[in-house]
Amino acid sequence: MDGRGRFQFQRSGLRTRSLRLGFSHRETSSMARRSGRALVSLRKDQAMMWKRLAMNCAVLAFAAMLSAPAIAADDGWQGRVGEALGKTGSSMPGGIYRVGLPRTDLKVMLDGIELKAGFALGSWLAFEAMGDSGMVMGDLVLTMDEVSPVMKKLIEGGIEVTALHNHLLRNQPFTMYMHVLGRGDPVKLAAALHSALAESKTPLSPAPSAPATAPPPIDLDTAAIDAALGAKGTNNGGVYQFGIPRAEPIKDAGIGQRDQFPTDRRWQSRNHRRLRADRQGGEPGGEGIAR
Repeated sequence: MDGRGRFQFQRSGLRTRSLRLGFSHRETSSMARRSGRALVSLRKDQAMMWKRLAMNCAVLAFAAMLSAPAIAADDGWQGRVGEALGKTGSSMPGGIYRVGLPRTDLKVMLDGIELKAGFALGSWLAFEAMGDSGMVMGDLVLTMDEVSPVMKKLIEGGIEVTALHNHLLRNQPFTMYMHVLGRGDPVKLAAALHSALAESKTPLSPAPSAPATAPPPIDLDTAAIDAALGAKGTNNGGVYQFGIPRAEPIKDAGIGQRDQFPTDRRWQSRNHRRLRADRQGGEPGGEGIAR
């Protein structure tokens, strides 16, 4: 490049040729300014791109958080609920803590047949934690003289009684079924339920451990029952039981209860006489209508 801003090129050993590119001082200054502005604009575009990318990521993360089930982390609350209630349960899918309370203390007869606790005499409670709060639902099997004192304690403890009715007919002693609902701290709800159940003879202490044995055989055509219902049942202590969850999601106060309370079907057989129990709740040892 010479002093006038011209570039010259020469190939050695050939005729000398020159390629001249001429730029004035004004033109070179203008080019430099344009190049600087372009660089600044590029940096601004890059900054805006990264800013939009960060905002999009934040929005996606927030949306994912909203779409995920709002299930409280298990910080030991289930164990504390079991302690407050006086009876341990088991963890179910969806963060549900479920406690079965079969009325093994009762000897209930219906048309000369002794009903198994797993067939129609099973109380149950299901707890769910949602952040700092929670919910409990359940069904309590009570004798007639237990209904009033248990209900009084439940109301005093802030537990709602949502239904009270019979599921069995002609049974002795006669039993009633009390549906309960509570919202608040799950541990406090469990303590209130313990106080109410103490007014009944519902067994709260753990059942004595026994060696694992196969359930007694069922004198029923279970294959035919399976085919008729389109589902597979299980032998629950001599009671043929089905748990069939609802297909659609069910919520109460924004809390989903889709799979924890399936419709239940149970059969008990003795000397070729059969009883069937229909109920909602699906807890082993649940109650039903005997026919």
